[in-house]
Amino acid sequence: MKKFFREFKTFITRGNVLDMAVGVIVGGAFTAIVNGLSNFILKPLINALLGWILPGEGNGLENIYTFLGEPAYLDAAKTQIDFANSIYIDWGAFISAIINFFLIALVLFTMVKLINKAQGLTSVDYHGFSKEEYYKMRKEGKSKAEIAQMAKQRDEAAAEAKRIADEEAKHHTTEGLLEDIKALLEKQVNK
Repeated sequence: MKKFFREFKTFITRGNVLDMAVGVIVGGAFTAIVNGLSNFILKPLINALLGWILPGEGNGLENIYTFLGEPAYLDAAKTQIDFANSIYIDWGAFISAIINFFLIALVLFTMVKLINKAQGLTSVDYHGFSKEEYYKMRKEGKSKAEIAQMAKQRDEAAAEAKRIADEEAKHHTTEGLLEDIKALLEKQVNK
């Protein structure tokens, strides 16, 4: 049981979980802003545009629906529809949800672009070294160019080691062994 709580404590105190919690809280507040923009600015503009295009009363988003079957009425004169007891598709609510989606997507896209741009301006290229290794070398007096040269040499050495390992691995295959035997036999014949 102690191990479980120790692992849970490690999980909950990791930076990613805390970042996610902050993101959820900010996202909730952000949703309220987007809903306000949609409900109090864009929907009235769309309703005004619909009223201009389709003259008449009740041509806003809230009045765009399709009944599936006969609607229920609140009065005998059939002037007021009982939406609670009617089956209908609310196209206006669907259009509003689409507007909210595109607003959120647009703002998130803009925010991610700005964050990526800001990170690009402030990010440090560690040349494949860990952050600690990089700053240790900088404290030792190595310049950024020297560290880049060391990284290049390290990468070249790793590529050469891989090439040698691949060459050695080739000789451990059946084909490689057959080639070695063939070469030995040709030497024997040519003697």
